Amino acid sequence: MTKIPCVLMRGGTSRGPFFLASDLPSDRAARDAILIAALGSGHPLQIDGIGGGNALTSKVAIVGPATVPGADVDYLFAQVNVERALVDTAPNCGNMLAAVGPFAIESGLVAAGNPLTRLVIHNVNTGKLVQASVETPAGRVNYDGDMAIAGVPGTAAPIRLAFLDAAGSKTGKLLPTGNMRDRLDGTEVSLIDMAVAAMLSDARSFGKTGGETPAELDADRAFMARLETVRRLAGDAMGLGDVSSMVIPKPILVSPPAAGGTIRARYFMPHACHTAVAVTGAVCIAAACCMQGSLAHAMADLPAPDAQGRRLLKIEHPSGSTPVEIEQDPATGEIMRVSLIRTARRIFEGFVHVRDAAA
Repeated sequence: MTKIPCVLMRGGTSRGPFFLASDLPSDRAARDAILIAALGSGHPLQIDGIGGGNALTSKVAIVGPATVPGADVDYLFAQVNVERALVDTAPNCGNMLAAVGPFAIESGLVAAGNPLTRLVIHNVNTGKLVQASVETPAGRVNYDGDMAIAGVPGTAAPIRLAFLDAAGSKTGKLLPTGNMRDRLDGTEVSLIDMAVAAMLSDARSFGKTGGETPAELDADRAFMARLETVRRLAGDAMGLGDVSSMVIPKPILVSPPAAGGTIRARYFMPHACHTAVAVTGAVCIAAACCMQGSLAHAMADLPAPDAQGRRLLKIEHPSGSTPVEIEQDPATGEIMRVSLIRTARRIFEGFVHVRDAAA
């Protein structure tokens, strides 16, 4: 057996091991073999590894020194399939991103400030930069606080994430097809690439209200098959090619708000409905709400912007709601900055043991 240092962390509503890049092979195939073995993929319970048997707990963060100007650290996200020996590094994960700052500080990659540490994270998956603000009184990461986020029990210290240039995360274009709306196999969609490449659809076009629980949606196999069919067509239309083995584009069902928010959403990962909403998904949904002509804009209850073009949107989801602050240029409508608050926690640190054949 080979032992590899790692730290298990919760970031937002996700959880997974964090590795220093220097502790993993630089060769992609060798690295992926270790991640699959470490999490125990290939079994629905991931019984022979540290994965949690769920897409939200089968995630990996790999962090190292920055390789681009203007950044403090690099962060590569890996979504490790639960039942298949497959690793996807196409998307970013904004929830895991919330724990990158604390991990980088406690690993010595970034010097802590007092009482706050601001760092710029280069997301290797998308090439985009995200600014994180972490509480570090007396130069130590603080995890305790009064911030509550939907989908996580209790409260913790707030971590602010600001997406500085999120458009075109994988396709290079905010609107990959050049259209605000497209029709795929008879279903109208908005294909938007903002923090994550996504396919937004009116829930009613799939015979849904948008208020169903994740369990109800997952159990409707005919609906899930139809959603996957349209998602694959969306991937091809967005220039991503065959996305059958990729987790992007993410399908998102949107509907009018039902609890005083801006819009209601059901976000898919893509083969199961999220119990809340991914951070990158919330950024994309909020941006879509502010884009005139999109499906989301048509049903959103948008607050008026302030003089600086800022507005606070609330994305309703199965666990509650997620607030997202959008800043648009008042003259052009261009989205300049998207911010939201997450929390994180260090759970344990030590070594994960993998068979020598995997290492």
